[in-house]
Amino acid sequence: MEAVAIIKEIDNLPTYKRIFIVEQIIRSIRREKMEETLEIAAERLFDDYQNDSELTAFTQLDCEEFYEPR
Repeated sequence: MEAVAIIKEIDNLPTYKRIFIVEQIIRSIRREKMEETLEIAAERLFDDYQNDSELTAFTQLDCEEFYEPR
């Protein structure tokens, strides 16, 4: 469906449904932008995590048992 046809269909909806559509579109755009931002950040930090032992020092404890005090 073409964008123009979609817009015409949306124009025929009641206001509350149009508001709902706008909210869903904004959420979708925010989610997409956040994923892109996180992906870029991960790529930029990847080399640091591979080569800087201070950033990964606690990973040595990953296999240790953890007991939560009660």
